[in-house]
Amino acid sequence: MTTYAMGVDFGSTTAKTIILDGHGNIVASCIESMGAVSDEGVKASIAGALKQLGITQADVGFTVTTGYGRRMLDVSQKSYTEITCHARGAVALVPDARLVIDIGGQDSLARAVEIKLPEMGPLAMQATQALKISSMCATFAETEVISLLAEGHSKPDVLGAVHAAIASRTAGLVGRVGKRTPIVMTGGVAKNIAAVHHIETSLGQKLVLPPDPQIAGALGAALFALDEIRMAAKRSAIVDEEDRVVDSAMDGARACGPACKSTDAAAAGQVREIVVAPPTLRAAIN
Repeated sequence: MTTYAMGVDFGSTTAKTIILDGHGNIVASCIESMGAVSDEGVKASIAGALKQLGITQADVGFTVTTGYGRRMLDVSQKSYTEITCHARGAVALVPDARLVIDIGGQDSLARAVEIKLPEMGPLAMQATQALKISSMCATFAETEVISLLAEGHSKPDVLGAVHAAIASRTAGLVGRVGKRTPIVMTGGVAKNIAAVHHIETSLGQKLVLPPDPQIAGALGAALFALDEIRMAAKRSAIVDEEDRVVDSAMDGARACGPACKSTDAAAAGQVREIVVAPPTLRAAIN
């Protein structure tokens, strides 16, 4: 029977589920978006991945979760932070990756500007005026965005300013850890053409974008789940080998005839029986 490993990335608005077979191949993948940290969304994502394989949760050997809601899931047997899982997933997707950029929370900006998420990147690329966003705190930045719109600035100009500010902040963080190439960008923001454009401009460096950057976190979680399955199998194999050695020694002992026995007067009126095992059995036990 094939043992499957599951990774679930329960994000702010989108849930991603990856299932791997015992060789580490992706055999099922499902992305669902149903609102902010939605139970329905993550349940649909998990159910969708299971349905692709025609299996149930009981057929999954181990499940690791990540993302905002990683500790909210009953199926979770272990959880890791987004940073850890995106790093693991990014290296799996781009083996020579040396730096990973993952940015989240763009849904709040889309709500503030009252547009759909897929529209944000193309709209930001239409900016004609360079505005400034001074705050990097999400709450205050959202307030600043609303103020700029109220002042009559266009949505493209406001969005362009936000993306430029995010890119500047990202470049500053990269400068602190050291710019190492190739730089891989993961997560949903990697599908935002304006975010990619402004970050590449600020870094002076092209970004490597995996074919499906959104699954990086779930993939990393699934790989950690596969590690757990393999470690459990290895421990089981060690125990089985120890049992085999002991059984073999016992068989040898029985083949050699009855064990030697001697008696020793332990105390007045008491006799202690000592059973001396053959050397092969003693070696196995020790």
